[in-house]
Amino acid sequence: MGNLFCCVQVDQSTVAIREQFGKFDSVLEPGCHCLPWFIGKRIAGHLTLRLQQLDVRCETKTKDNVFVNVVASIQYRALAGKANDAFYKLSNTRSQIQAYVFDVIRASVPKLNLDDAFEQKNDIAKAVEDELEKAMSAYGFEIVQTLIVDIEPDEHVKRAMNEINAAARLRVAANEKAEAEKIVQIKRAEGEAEAKYLSGLGIARQRQAIVDGLRDSVLGFSVNVPGTTAKDVMDMVLITQYFDTMKEIGASSKASSVFIPHGPGAVRDIATQIRDGLLQGQSAAAATTH
Repeated sequence: MGNLFCCVQVDQSTVAIREQFGKFDSVLEPGCHCLPWFIGKRIAGHLTLRLQQLDVRCETKTKDNVFVNVVASIQYRALAGKANDAFYKLSNTRSQIQAYVFDVIRASVPKLNLDDAFEQKNDIAKAVEDELEKAMSAYGFEIVQTLIVDIEPDEHVKRAMNEINAAARLRVAANEKAEAEKIVQIKRAEGEAEAKYLSGLGIARQRQAIVDGLRDSVLGFSVNVPGTTAKDVMDMVLITQYFDTMKEIGASSKASSVFIPHGPGAVRDIATQIRDGLLQGQSAAAATTH
């Protein structure tokens, strides 16, 4: 109907290419335009100015001979000021862009190892964008953004990479566990050493208290009972302690069977052994002093 009244409508974000007798005439902006068809003017086609996206999947190999699929996402649009170039110079824009992406990726990725390819995705994307911008600007297209959205190695390679990562983490965990066990053992040994030291101090103080008590008992008994010697008092104290010990053994319900010699002669033998031990200790101390 518009052609009958020599009018044509161009939608927003779109331009129309007008020809006269098959030759490019002008670019029509969005809106309503007069198109006198009777003098040979017609619409050759429309060109969208919207941002478009092309996803390109390219198979290549890395420097360490691992085949990967690189997925690049190209965002581009036609320039309104160069709409005639974008319309006439390229017959298949998407195929042209895809060819340049293949060329750049297959020239860049084989220079990198697999790990470096993952780390340098931005560098690969920048190389693709620079090459496309330089090539496509001559055809009236602008490259807005280029992204390397994925690098997919073979399934066996991914499984091997995961196993390497898992083994490394297990090694770190084993080292941490060993360090923790080492710290526990050191702390336990330090605690046992401190406990033994304190126990030794307690035993030493206990024996010192016993010696002091025995000395006071001997001195007090000798003063209050004339005619007794220190030996008599010591024998009596030993006998008293001997019977106290027997009483404690008999009163303990958890005590095991204990066989010890019993009788006045046994007490006398114990007293003799203690006295001989004290005399030998005094003789050794005197010899050391001289």
